Amino acid sequence: MSSKTPSQTNKANVIMKKEVFNQYAERIALMFGISKEELFSKTKQRHIADARHLLYYMCSTRPMELIYIQNFLGDEGYVTMHPPIIHGIKKVTKRLKDDRDYKAIVDKLKQSVTI
Repeated sequence: MSSKTPSQTNKANVIMKKEVFNQYAERIALMFGISKEELFSKTKQRHIADARHLLYYMCSTRPMELIYIQNFLGDEGYVTMHPPIIHGIKKVTKRLKDDRDYKAIVDKLKQSVTI
């Protein structure tokens, strides 16, 4: 039986999810040739928005609740609501069905996070 209280267990879970979020953010920024600051900027430039959408998707597959994704984005200075996150996840999901090369990159990215 665990000696951790429910709030300690939740805190440990949030810390673990934050680490996963950070690893994905670093790898995605590197993959897209952008800085983490650009990843979390409000720009709507296609390549940066695509990188953010991929971050949303990758986090959602861990699985990470939308509220965690939203809060972790906010911690980085990117304030957003659930609908844009859901939209980004849907865009990546569609692209994965249509583009085998993109799927291969996403599969490799999934394997690169170690936690």
